[in-house]
Amino acid sequence: MNTCSSLPTLQDSLDLSILVPCKNEQDHVIDTLETIVAVLSEMTWSYEIIVVDDGSTDETSSRVLSYQQDNPSLPISLKQNSRNLGLSRTFVDGAFAARGIHFRLVCGDNVESRETLRSIISCLGKADLIVPYHSERAGSVFRGMLSHFYTSLVNIFSGYNLKYYNGCALYLTHHVRRWHPYSFGFGFQADLTTRLLDEGATFFEVPVIAQRREKQGPASYLNLRNLISTSHTLYEILRRRLNRIVFERER
Repeated sequence: MNTCSSLPTLQDSLDLSILVPCKNEQDHVIDTLETIVAVLSEMTWSYEIIVVDDGSTDETSSRVLSYQQDNPSLPISLKQNSRNLGLSRTFVDGAFAARGIHFRLVCGDNVESRETLRSIISCLGKADLIVPYHSERAGSVFRGMLSHFYTSLVNIFSGYNLKYYNGCALYLTHHVRRWHPYSFGFGFQADLTTRLLDEGATFFEVPVIAQRREKQGPASYLNLRNLISTSHTLYEILRRRLNRIVFERER
């Protein structure tokens, strides 16, 4: 029995909600919006774009507001967090605010090309989960090795065999609401994806060309906070697998 079966469609729902979380992305957020709009204008899906300013201290919000005023016909809304809540919390809150049947995060730093977005969104409806993976390495050799090692650990701990877990997958919105992750940091993608697979969700993997925007300081991927959050994610994935093994033996 598949516990991830679809829910009835509401009459006022849209096909797709795009969440754009931003933390001090004044130099990139408009380019991000234009990339999303350019891709979705080629398609027939009804959509909305939800921009969340997650505690920025720059002009991110004012630039989004100006863009809204200049493009009143575009379905773009802006939400401002009074303080930084983090990517995972913003992602889950966005799912509860979304009107789309499908839901995807697009980071506000404009790191994804039109080709990447087009490849992912064009697969909408093929499975419960549309999971992107990098068809070729991007960034430093060390980062590539670290990413491969992390993917291998997730596969070992979860018992699955996906090519990549930290890309922004395309989800069914009610799956995110029902099975939303409790992990912090970017590891929440692996947490949610493996949880949905545990619940019987179907998936389709799509190759994309990776792009990197290296960040320094607290936003860098290589710091103590991310190490702790990644360790917590792996623990949760392994714990769920052990629970499945125990309960299956008891049946």
